[in-house]
Formats: sequence, structure tokens, C-alpha cells
Amino acid sequence: MKDNLVLKLMRDFAESTGLAGTGEPRRYLWTDAFAVCNFVGLYGESRDDQYLQLACRLVEQVHHVLGRHRGDDVREGWISGLSEEEGERHPTAGGLRIGKNRPERKATEPLDMQLEWERDGQYYHYLVKWIHALYRVAEATGEGRYWRWAYELAAAAHNAFCYEVGREGTKRMYWKMSIDLGRPLVPSMGQHDPLEGLVGYLELQTEGRWQSGNALDLDGAVADTSAMCEEGSWRTEDPLGIGGLLDAASRLASLVFDRGVERRSLLRQVLTEARVSLNAFDRSGALAGSPDERLAFRELGLAIGLEGIRLARSRVEHAPDLLSVIDDLLAHQTLAEQIESFWSEPTHHENPTWEEHREINSVMLATSLAPAGYSYHVK
Repeated sequence: MKDNLVLKLMRDFAESTGLAGTGEPRRYLWTDAFAVCNFVGLYGESRDDQYLQLACRLVEQVHHVLGRHRGDDVREGWISGLSEEEGERHPTAGGLRIGKNRPERKATEPLDMQLEWERDGQYYHYLVKWIHALYRVAEATGEGRYWRWAYELAAAAHNAFCYEVGREGTKRMYWKMSIDLGRPLVPSMGQHDPLEGLVGYLELQTEGRWQSGNALDLDGAVADTSAMCEEGSWRTEDPLGIGGLLDAASRLASLVFDRGVERRSLLRQVLTEARVSLNAFDRSGALAGSPDERLAFRELGLAIGLEGIRLARSRVEHAPDLLSVIDDLLAHQTLAEQIESFWSEPTHHENPTWEEHREINSVMLATSLAPAGYSYHVK
């Protein structure tokens, strides 16, 4: 039953967004990052090449749609400014658009935060998700170009979004940038952006398989995000944010215990603050509301994060201080089951909040039900 639902969700996604069939491709970076991982996971479980082909085709579409200027923009070509030939070789060198329906805010227009949610541009945390997706395709295909594109995207994102504040040169990050990465659209910093960026950078930096002769220097990016994480506060009441913390913690556990990365104190802090956040969320009764009072993708982010923590438990079995926190987190595993069961019910899709975010909801439900593609752990 669960496997059949995952296949249906992903087939419907492929058809509705132009990945399969003859329809015009409609790409959205966050959703597509999870979808790539889902197809990689389906390939890993079935060894059916059609799923790996879909993952690779989706990467190609994302790069050719979101790596280029919008059809309603006076600008043309790759958003990086590279020539057609060079852009094909380096499609992530200028970042990737979000894929929002409305064009980005002009430099002369005032900031309207409500409207900004609907406007295009670049989000740092979306770029980090795509780095993860490219990394998973590199793992599945054994092709270093996907790893190189992830590396080039990491370098481009950090160079554009990170900036100095004050005389002491304290580093911060913009939350949203323009399509060409030339100006900030929202100057505030996402609460978890430095943490998510650091984890992604460390995974790339410590992967030796494709390093020789191809590596860009991420030392500065690691140093900058590490410094920002030293001042970070991770507690949140948002289920999607809690899921992101759990995901970061599970991947940090792999980096610390499999690759010897010196971030154990950060891992402990993230796990501890995730525990506080999860305890508060569980007490809130937020899952008792009706479907039209809830946002499926935010809850499903929590379910995906809990699955990652479950997979990470074996990594910390010989670290009692960390194991106790993870076991406290896993005491809430029934939340994931409750979320998955609720949103797997077709009648709960018959409301405006599901339909408004149908594709992201569907893809993240598939991720939660079959997390192997997304919730991998580095070796």
C-alpha cells in the first residue's frame, strides 16, 4: 500500500510538471530537490533504470529552466552570464532561480513581504537543498559532473549570500537574493541557513571520490558558516524547521563518526535544541486541527527529519551523551507515523491548503513514506 502510493505520487508529479510526457516543464527548486532524491531512492530499491533516468532528466530540466532567465524577462540566457557553451558546462555557476510565478521585485520597488513570498529570486536554503540532490545523483550514477555542479553551486551561493557586518567583519547571510545574485531582496538571515550551509559544505569538502583536480576552495565558506553557527540559536516552533534541525543533526552525526569531522559540540547543541523544540511542538496539539487549518509540507518536513534521526542512531551508539538525546527524540517517532497517515488519506487532499501546494505536498509525502533517497548518510 505504502509503496504503491509513493509510485503514484511520483508518477503524477512527473506528468503534471512536464518531466514525463510532452508538457512544458514547470520547475520549482525546493520541490524538485526532494523529487530528485525520491527517484534516486526508487532506483536504489528497485534497480530499475527508469527512476535514475527520471532523476537525471529532472536535474537537466532544473538547470535549463531555473539556471536561465525567465521567459518574461528582458534578459536572456544563463543567469550566470556565461556563454551558451560555458553555461552548459557550468549550469550552477550563477545559482538557480526559485521558480516562483511572479517576476522578482525591481530595484525601484519597495519591499512588500507578503508579496515577496510570490516573487522569484534565489533562496539560499533552496540552493542548499539542490546541492544535496546533486550529491545524491553523483552517488547513484558515479558521475563526477554532478558533484562538480554541487561544488560550483556551493561556492556561488556562499560568495553571493554571505557578507561582512561592521568593523570586526562579522559575517551574516541574506535570506533572498535577486536572480542574478546582484542585490539582496530580503536582507534578514534565515535562522538555520548557516547550519544547513555548513553541513552541505562539509559533505562536499570531505568527499574524496571526485576531489582530485576538480575541487574549488570551500575553506572560507566552512570558516564563515562555522563562525555564524557559534552564535546560532536553533530552537523553533515550526515543524518544518524542527525537521531541518533533525536532518542537519543526522548528517552531522555521519560526518563526525564516519569522516572524523570535528563538530561534535555542534552536533550536541543541535540535537539538544531540536529536543526542546520537538517537546514543545508535541505539547502544542498542532496536529489536532482539521486539514484546512494545517500545512502538509511543513508537517511532512518534521516526519522526514525524524526518519533521518532514526537512521543516525547507530552512529552514536558508543557516545552515551548523544545517544540519550537521540532516544529522547525518537520517543516522538509516532508523530511521523501520525503525520504520514493523516496526509495519506485522500479525503484530506480535498481542501484549499493541500491544493495550493499540491506538488510540494505530494513529493514530500512520498519522501516521508520512502525516505531512503533523501535521508542518506555519508560514509
